[in-house]
Amino acid sequence: MRLPLLPLLFLVLPLAEIAGFVVVGSEIGVLATIALILATTVLGAVLLRIQGLGAMDKMKDALRSGVSPGRDMVHAVMIMLAGILLILPGFISDAFGILLFIPPVREAVWRFLSSRIIVVNAAGGYTGGFSRRSSQTIDLDEDDYRRDDDHRDPPSRPRLPNDL
Repeated sequence: MRLPLLPLLFLVLPLAEIAGFVVVGSEIGVLATIALILATTVLGAVLLRIQGLGAMDKMKDALRSGVSPGRDMVHAVMIMLAGILLILPGFISDAFGILLFIPPVREAVWRFLSSRIIVVNAAGGYTGGFSRRSSQTIDLDEDDYRRDDDHRDPPSRPRLPNDL
């Protein structure tokens, strides 16, 4: 039987954070540990504001120039996640938050994600450049689509006088 990963993560991560508090607190002291936690919280809020606004400006510039802001949007989400991880108390979440604030790490995550997603613009179809899949988009109406099991001939109906 396969265990769901998310509930296990919600159980293991807080226990690991508490263990991190105990280890760091025993090495540098309680007050220094609390000061370090408060400092990372403030740092997370400041970095979230500065880098988050920068990412929003990049998205606006991309939209103005007619380029799809998919990459910039993913970077903005990663910056927001990094800020939240830094604001949360804990050294493990802080380490992941600091990593996500580093642009080369975000770019590596973007490259990993971009090979697995397709970005489609509702007004203009496939935006291209975000997937290694085919750039051909087929738009079907409800009448144009049928399932594989629907390939059999439809039941015949009696012809009406207007069916000429």
